[in-house]
Amino acid sequence: MNTAVDQFKNAMQNFGITPPDTIIGDGNLHRFKINGKLNGAYVLHLDGRAAGYFQDFKQGIKERWKMAGQHKSLTDGERQAFREKRIKQEAEREAEQAAKHAKAAKTALTIWSKSTPATNHPYLIKKRIKPYLSRIYKESLVIPVFSAKGELVNLQFIQGDGSKRFLSGGRKAGCFCSIGEESEAKISTILVAEGFATAASLHEVTGYFTVVAFDAGNLTAVAKTIKALASGAIIIICADNDTNGVGEQKAREAALAINGKYIIPPTSGDFNDHLAGSV
Repeated sequence: MNTAVDQFKNAMQNFGITPPDTIIGDGNLHRFKINGKLNGAYVLHLDGRAAGYFQDFKQGIKERWKMAGQHKSLTDGERQAFREKRIKQEAEREAEQAAKHAKAAKTALTIWSKSTPATNHPYLIKKRIKPYLSRIYKESLVIPVFSAKGELVNLQFIQGDGSKRFLSGGRKAGCFCSIGEESEAKISTILVAEGFATAASLHEVTGYFTVVAFDAGNLTAVAKTIKALASGAIIIICADNDTNGVGEQKAREAALAINGKYIIPPTSGDFNDHLAGSV
């Protein structure tokens, strides 16, 4: 019979994710590389009935998992001890995560203060978009990531070749940046897109206040945040037309979560490809 770790790896493979050679079942978050980039993460608990989740940030995949088959029944005392252990572990993880978030936010403020307004950058030229609120730090185009309270919590760095990264330990879930004047936040229609270039092209063509969610997996969380901030607005999720269908799937989930709408480009690619004709 396959072990819990074997089953966990098989579940990853079923979703097209190549698991790392070593899986650590200590209940903590572990990052791993997919195709050479640090786009994978997992959590696996092996105490009690084995369970956890895994995700691929690039494809916007996040799946919960628990071990199939029979498992040992726990006594009331064991069950209580297990619950207390899980509560303690969760509190420790939350405290550790909060410390990482705070450190990244402090770093973000320092870098942002040292960056300069973007007037020209290879990525902007390639994507045929205006810089808007982006800045330049060293050779990177820098995009701010804000919380629902308007706090700068993270930064996205984009290189001339289009490669992207965020600050280590920084918040992203439910966080975003926006394109458009502040007064436009009260308009009747708001667009939500995955990437900065896509959002910029949509804003330039439509004039609508547009929000950057940064990836497909963050669309639902950001859509909920925007719905709470602008409850009377029509919110349209602007999907990427990925060949694997992930962009449309996540956009549909986000639209359903807020009783909104979603649209998708008529051809493969995103709305920047379709509207600005970037290559």
